Amino acid sequence: MQVVYRHCAGLDVHKKTVVACAITPKSSGGWHKEIRTFTTMTKDLLKLSDWLTSQGCTHVAMESTGEYWRPIFNILEGNFEVMLVNARHIKAVPGRKTDIKDSQWIAELLQHGLLRPSFIPPVEQRDLRDLTRHRSNFIRERVNLVNRVQKVLEAANIKLASVASDVMGVSGRAMLSAIVEGNTSPELMANLAKGTMRKKYDLLIQALEGRVRPHQRFILAQLLCQIDSIDETIECFDQQIQDYCHPFEQAVELVDTIPGIARRTAEIIVSEIGADMSRFPSAEHLAAWAGLAPGNYESGGKTLSTSTRKGNRSLRTILVQAAHALARTKTYLAAQFRRISGRRGKKRAAVAVAHSILTIAYHLISRQEPYKDLGADYFDKQQPENVKKRLIKRLEKLGYQVSVEPVPVAI
Repeated sequence: MQVVYRHCAGLDVHKKTVVACAITPKSSGGWHKEIRTFTTMTKDLLKLSDWLTSQGCTHVAMESTGEYWRPIFNILEGNFEVMLVNARHIKAVPGRKTDIKDSQWIAELLQHGLLRPSFIPPVEQRDLRDLTRHRSNFIRERVNLVNRVQKVLEAANIKLASVASDVMGVSGRAMLSAIVEGNTSPELMANLAKGTMRKKYDLLIQALEGRVRPHQRFILAQLLCQIDSIDETIECFDQQIQDYCHPFEQAVELVDTIPGIARRTAEIIVSEIGADMSRFPSAEHLAAWAGLAPGNYESGGKTLSTSTRKGNRSLRTILVQAAHALARTKTYLAAQFRRISGRRGKKRAAVAVAHSILTIAYHLISRQEPYKDLGADYFDKQQPENVKKRLIKRLEKLGYQVSVEPVPVAI
């Protein structure tokens, strides 16, 4: 096969060690392979960089093994063309599995140009991505703590969650504090309700009549303390993310114009895909990278599976959540959700709408223009006659005789 890179190296990365195989041409012809093992301490990684430089290597490839590749990438990024490749793409020959053979295999694949590098964003975007992902982790931890609070309330015969949609809202939090302080009067606790919760006064009295034991008050106090701490942490992350968003502010504002996309969601989307869409050949390529495009699995002229492949988990998760959120709006995307969910189910509809949101975000950032909604009646306007026939047919099935006359258009 044709040699693409004459001076290259393959790295087999582990938690404590990294095995490097450098391939360079011999003066007499042929290829020289040299293998060395280094620890993953920064001092040894600098020695690895110096050794690769002395070998004249220009390109380096390694597997994306968890988080272990990141320290090595941080050291080699500025000196070499570093390729991070999917481990599924470089499976070695079965029965020949050692660290040395793995590094040789990676180096040989790289030498002949058979590796497809993964997308690694620039430093500014990686920093923003780290912040948004850790904030999402804290938000998930808060949700877990709130679920524990509800579990304790159920065990104490307190049915607050059956009346209040958010037990951690202003009214719910005041009632929880009263329970922790030892208040046992449902009437007094119901009087703590604010706003629209005042209309549920009688239901609150019934829901707050329970059997709270001392150890349950202690558990509630500790859980509420943890929730307060996480709330403060999330606020700090919001401020830090806002500071790091300055280079991407225009992209965030453009994505925020999409219905169902809040500021936090827009920050996550931009942190994952960036503000430079030239990295992706097309919107379809971006959707496939995110794991939102139908899979290709065809044999003998038959499509065997169209399941989406694994992609960017953080991006896919937030887009599917946004799709479920906007399903209750009166927009084009909501109409698309209802149109697909009737035939394919809500889960497939959410993935399809998430695909549309990402495609829209790609074009908004590329064209530098805000989103313009097509309207909730977009699909009806495409084939009005079919819509009329379908609705008449439904009414006739219910036993009605229908006659339709067009409304004259005012001039």
